[in-house]
Amino acid sequence: MRPIEAFPLSLRPRIRYLLTDIDDTLTVAGRLPAVVFSAMERLQAAGIRVIPITGRPAGWCDHIARMWPVDALVGENGAFYFCYDTANRKMIRQYWKADAVRQADRLRLAAIRDTVLAAVPGCRVAADQAYRDADLAIDFCEDVPPLGEADIQRIVACFTDAGAQAKVSSIHVNGWFGDYDKLTMTRRLFTECFGEDIDAIRPTVVFVGDSPNDAPMFGFFPNSVGVANVARFVGAMAADPVWVTRGEGGYGFAELVDVLLTPA
Repeated sequence: MRPIEAFPLSLRPRIRYLLTDIDDTLTVAGRLPAVVFSAMERLQAAGIRVIPITGRPAGWCDHIARMWPVDALVGENGAFYFCYDTANRKMIRQYWKADAVRQADRLRLAAIRDTVLAAVPGCRVAADQAYRDADLAIDFCEDVPPLGEADIQRIVACFTDAGAQAKVSSIHVNGWFGDYDKLTMTRRLFTECFGEDIDAIRPTVVFVGDSPNDAPMFGFFPNSVGVANVARFVGAMAADPVWVTRGEGGYGFAELVDVLLTPA
C-alpha cells in the first residue's frame, strides 16, 4: 500500500464520488469525530458526492440519509440503498429482495442465531439488530470483550454451513441469504439514482474502508484507500487497498479529504 499523500495531483480534480465505510473508517473508538462531518461537507461543497457503504442497519441508514451530509448510502452490506430526495421530502428505498422473501429469510437467520450463540460463548446478537431488515449481525467486539480469530471464524462457519453469506467487519460478523454484497448494490445505486455506469467511471471514484467486508470494493476501485487501522487485515483479505492514510478511523478519513481537495 502507498501513502495517501502520494496520491497523484493529476488524479485529484477527476474525483466525483467518495464512497466510505462507516465503522472504524469514519468512527474512532465508536464515535464520529467532528472532523468527519466537516470533511463530508467540504467534499459536497467541492461537488464530490459522498456515499456511505456500510453494514449498519436500515433504521440507522434512514437517519443517516436524512441528516448527514451525504448523497445516498448502501446498507446492511448491500441489502438496500437509500437516497433522500430533499426537495420532495421523500426517501427512495430500493431493496435487493422483496419484503416477503426477507421475512422468510429472517426465520432462517433466527435458527442460525441460536446455533451461533450456542457454539461460540462470549458473542452476542448485535445491539442494532432490532433495526435490521435483511441480515443477522453477531457482535464479537463492539459491546462484548473482543473474541479471538478462531471464535470469529467459528461464527462465520455457522453461517456458511447453513448456506448463508458471511462477512467480517471490524466489529461484527454479518450474515444473510442472497448473492449480493456492497459492490453489487453500489452498481444499482449508481445506475438507478445517478444514471452512471460504474464500470465506466471507476477512475472518478474513491472508496475508503478498513476491514474484510470492504474487500470487494478495494478490489474493484483503482483509487481504493484504507485508513491506517486496515493494517491488521492486510494479507488476510481478498484484496487490499492501493493507498493508506497515516491516521486511523475518522482522522484518516479527514486526512484523505485534505489530500483530495489539495489544488493540483
